[in-house]
Amino acid sequence: MKAIAILQYGGPEVVEYLELPDPKVGPDSVLVRVKAAGVNPVDWKIRDGHLDGILDVHFPLIMGWDVAGVVQAVGGAVTEFKPGDEVVGYVRKDSVEFGTYAELVSAPVRTLAFKPASLDWAAAGGLPLAGLSAYQGLVKKLRVQPGETVLIHAAAGGVGSLAVQIAKALGARVIGTASERNHAFLRELGAEPVTYGDGLADRVRALAPAGVDAVFDVIGGGVVGLSAGLVADPHRIASIADYGVVALGGQYLFVRPDAADLTELGRLADEGKLTVPVASIFPLSQAASAQALNAEGRTRGKIVLLVD
Repeated sequence: MKAIAILQYGGPEVVEYLELPDPKVGPDSVLVRVKAAGVNPVDWKIRDGHLDGILDVHFPLIMGWDVAGVVQAVGGAVTEFKPGDEVVGYVRKDSVEFGTYAELVSAPVRTLAFKPASLDWAAAGGLPLAGLSAYQGLVKKLRVQPGETVLIHAAAGGVGSLAVQIAKALGARVIGTASERNHAFLRELGAEPVTYGDGLADRVRALAPAGVDAVFDVIGGGVVGLSAGLVADPHRIASIADYGVVALGGQYLFVRPDAADLTELGRLADEGKLTVPVASIFPLSQAASAQALNAEGRTRGKIVLLVD
């Protein structure tokens, strides 16, 4: 099979488009023919070696954790799926070696759910990691309730744009930070936009004089410190980008594969409550360019690789 892999840590120059052996299929896994793979910041952070201290990595390393595709074969213990099923998954395994930037991936059933019928392949490929991050942050960490006001930092990005929609589906009022060029986009999603930068807290207070009930940070860069003065209970600040939130009394989230959560995201999509904004689509062979664009941190929505 063709795959995007690295043989050592480094920048975009170490990314290679290789012919590699087809993956084996264990008893609790299925073989997925990949149609699309989402590009996420964690992909190039792994490539750069930034997560070497916490992840067991083996080379050659096929990158990628997001997948949308079609089941080709199932392991001996699998009853959940059959060949021909269309699936999505956040295929994070116990070690990093056999990822989703490939024509084929072996995926444990615990990482998969049925593909939402309402999403095309590109949107489905961009859903898993970003959608699960948003869902687990808002539902499991912050426990957002109807009628509450939620502040979402970096609300126009891949995770943020999904978090806005999930918070709205939960019945919350959403204030989202973004550059001015993305304000109209946030209004379309149902959020009230505020601009980044000096005076941000005052701009949030102008919209919510009593402060907000919960804060979800997906960008880092010190915004959790600013957020502490906007929320009554610091435990209701959650971040996927700044572990320093814990020192403030808040909660840090490293998203987990969860088939039930992924199924719920699919339900929201098929009910018309959740779309996946796709900013750019690249062929698999141009994964290095896709990662470079993702690393700029200015993308509205998701960047996705399509596999022919």
